[in-house]
Amino acid sequence: MKQIFLKRGKEESLQRFHPWIFSGAIHHADENIADGDIVRVVNSMGEFMAIGHYQMGSIAVRVLTFSDVEIDDAFWHSRLASALQARKVMKLANTPLNDTYRLVHGEGDHLPGLIIDIYGRTAVMQAHSVGMHLARKAIAQQLVVVMQGMVDNVYYKSETTLPFMEPENGFIIGSTDDCTATENGLKFRVDWLRGQKTGFFVDQRENRSLLEHYAQDRNVLNMFCYTGGFSVYAMRGGAKIVHSVDSSAKAIELTRSNMEMNFPGDTRHEAFCEDAFRYLEQAGSNYDLIILDPPAFAKHRGALHNALKGYTRLNLKAFEKIQKGGLLFTFSCSQVVTKDHFRNAVFTAAAMAHRKVRILHQLHQPADHPINIYHPEGEYLKGLVLYVE
Repeated sequence: MKQIFLKRGKEESLQRFHPWIFSGAIHHADENIADGDIVRVVNSMGEFMAIGHYQMGSIAVRVLTFSDVEIDDAFWHSRLASALQARKVMKLANTPLNDTYRLVHGEGDHLPGLIIDIYGRTAVMQAHSVGMHLARKAIAQQLVVVMQGMVDNVYYKSETTLPFMEPENGFIIGSTDDCTATENGLKFRVDWLRGQKTGFFVDQRENRSLLEHYAQDRNVLNMFCYTGGFSVYAMRGGAKIVHSVDSSAKAIELTRSNMEMNFPGDTRHEAFCEDAFRYLEQAGSNYDLIILDPPAFAKHRGALHNALKGYTRLNLKAFEKIQKGGLLFTFSCSQVVTKDHFRNAVFTAAAMAHRKVRILHQLHQPADHPINIYHPEGEYLKGLVLYVE
């Protein structure tokens, strides 16, 4: 196994079990190390520190283990079994009303660069590092073993996360045309072939349930609806009307399909293919429950300033339109936008709209998207439920 040598004093983050080694911390490395190689990291004295995947870029090593062990089938089996056991503790794995959950959440499950979502009997696996891409077949094989009959198919989907490699999406194990998953008793078609992420936003499951609790007799507007998840929950919650808006025609088609699957022929729902800002600008003031769940406005720190301006502008439009006594569910999934950043943007919007606003709930990612206590960067989803007078 090739080695990477750290500069003097640069081992401190590893002593705190942080799973990233930045390129600036490296003194030198053995020759001919390639992207995706498993490397042994030692400090300036030559003492063992960690083993991880090497990759060109700012984050040079993603740590797999702080123990000096082989990265083999037994290693992948152990990590996947640990992730499954955690989901059993969460009461998510293989329950009658829910077969949709995240099994592996990167650093949160000590598998940096790897995402695995479960949809019924199909696992969708996504690599965010070259090392995980190279290990995909071994991981898929151990995944089926660990799941003990709960998963028959493993679909690999990394074209958008590793675009410079141009990996080919497709089934590694098995094959199926059944793309229906169940979440809290509701049915959803998951487009893991062409959809965003792994095909469905599993991370909003608990926040969708909370919305259902508040939907009774309300006029609901679901912006950036994608698969219509919040809309379907609002319908079951007894909303008077539900309007779903997305700029993607494919998203609107998927939303309508999911709605028809759960509430066939129900005329309370309408879907609109429209730009969010334009729709809000032209919308009337008849909505008393609005959901703002936009895609990430900032994917890196350089985009933070413009992202915060975008969140302020978007929430301002919602505050201007929402009825007195209305509820606003507003979110940010941008990792570089902190909870304080997001709250300040929303507060600024409320002040600009001259609305009295109370925080009812502060929302975050669910338990199956765990945050490694040594890796606070893993906290990405934040949200607020606001009562607007």
